[in-house]
Amino acid sequence: MFVHVETRRRRQWQWATLLIVIVCVLCFVRLALMPLPQRLAMLQEWGTVPASIFNAHESLWPQLTDPSLLRLFTALFIHVTWLHLLSNLLFLVIFGLPGERALGSLRFLLLFVIGGIVANLIGALSLAGVRLPIIGCSGAVSAVVGTYVALFPRARLGLVLPLGLYLEFVRVPAFLLIGIWVLLQLLFSYAGPSYGAYVWWAHIGGFVFGLVFALFSRDAIARRLRH
Repeated sequence: MFVHVETRRRRQWQWATLLIVIVCVLCFVRLALMPLPQRLAMLQEWGTVPASIFNAHESLWPQLTDPSLLRLFTALFIHVTWLHLLSNLLFLVIFGLPGERALGSLRFLLLFVIGGIVANLIGALSLAGVRLPIIGCSGAVSAVVGTYVALFPRARLGLVLPLGLYLEFVRVPAFLLIGIWVLLQLLFSYAGPSYGAYVWWAHIGGFVFGLVFALFSRDAIARRLRH
């Protein structure tokens, strides 16, 4: 079920991962500079608030065409704590850069945005009635990780570890880093309710979307690597 992709270098400039990082950092700084009442209002206005998007007593289809669903997109770039932001961006860079080289920048950006929207949609449906906002790009990063697993199932990633006064370069299995990603998300499952809603279904949905996205993109990836 996995897609094997050769990892030879390409000369094209990869811009999507860098763009996502810049936007997330700028949004974080802007939010951090706001007074607390204004910051909380911004989370409610632009985060994915399940109770504000879906009404369990109304039919689903009209609600799916409501402009308020734009919050499924804007919530991707909202982070309240620097640790939440740093962990998301770190794993975005680790798994996103090789994924972007294989997919191309535009297709990778679509993966991040659509995967994140789908993840937030699943999260909102699973938390119908909850008034805490779902924020952050964890669901989108889960989609990126899912695509990476499909593209590079046996990959080993190089890491630079600080060992005292020295820096040591090591290669570790990608699945080890994915395990660390899961542990960090478990950590946020306890910290999250203080500033927003946390839901595993968003991460699972994003990861599955990433797998499916890679499988449907394999022909385009093969054509890209032949040129």
